[in-house]
Amino acid sequence: MLVKLFVGNLAWSVDDQTLEDVFNDFGTVQSARVVNDRDTGRSRGFGFVEIDVDDLSEVIRKTDGLDINGRAIRVNEAEDKGGPRRSGPSSPRSGGERSDRGGFNRRY
Repeated sequence: MLVKLFVGNLAWSVDDQTLEDVFNDFGTVQSARVVNDRDTGRSRGFGFVEIDVDDLSEVIRKTDGLDINGRAIRVNEAEDKGGPRRSGPSSPRSGGERSDRGGFNRRY
């Protein structure tokens, strides 16, 4: 079955090919992508792998905590992007007051 995995706690040196190479041992990788910051181009420390596997729980068990370039990665099944969004006092959708948790603050 084709599943999408979230892979977190990646070292800055991990690229798409490294991610693909690691997961090729566990199934047929359809895509492997490290997410980069759009402003700096630097890795954001996480990525996604689409992989065709027979036993998802076994793949997660064998890869979660695996050391890649000196960091123990975290692996979970990815959640749908269209899921519920956070809504709270600092959320522009809530209509409430902004809290000191960040709100609309931007760094320049």
